[in-house]
Amino acid sequence: MDEEITIIDSNTRNEKILNFFIKNKKSLIVGFSVILFIIMGYLSIKEMKERGKIKLANQFNITITNYKTEDKQKTINQLTVLINENDSTYSPLALYFLIDNDLIDNQNTINSLFDELINGTSLDEEIKNLIIYKKGLFNSDFASESDLLEILNPIINSESIWSSHALYLMGEYFYSKNEKQKAKDFFEKTVLSVSGNSDIIIKANKRLNRDLGE
Repeated sequence: MDEEITIIDSNTRNEKILNFFIKNKKSLIVGFSVILFIIMGYLSIKEMKERGKIKLANQFNITITNYKTEDKQKTINQLTVLINENDSTYSPLALYFLIDNDLIDNQNTINSLFDELINGTSLDEEIKNLIIYKKGLFNSDFASESDLLEILNPIINSESIWSSHALYLMGEYFYSKNEKQKAKDFFEKTVLSVSGNSDIIIKANKRLNRDLGE
């Protein structure tokens, strides 16, 4: 008897499932089609991004390999195009190459390329902070106090791993101008930085003890 009841229950359940699929056939087909379309679209976009990344990598490698000092404008143009591609890997590398090789003399042009990276490129937060710090470092030899602080404040007022670097840079900036109290204030903030880099903290301590001691 129990076996017969089990068989009846099983048949009833199977029939209900079958009826559900029959009644909702169109909705299920549409639903599965949408899911399949989304999966295929995701894979296509992923493949396109990978191909684009490979293309940018090839462009960057060919540009720096073929770089010749007597044809630097061609290199500048090609690397500028790469920067404006707003790629998280090769756009920063392109700007660093321009700066490291002193290819662009105009400070405003370099700063505009920095801003393109900072504001126009999707970057990991700490990579973005590193680029901001590098912009500050680039400007530290000629920028005014207010301009340099405006560049570095987003890092200084954060818990970024680059915060201590920015604080130390400001300390060195004021020390080079013989504004010792301002330098001391920034070196002290460097030492007290929550996420401070140990090497930077040691350098700040040396400044305080050796050059700014009472």
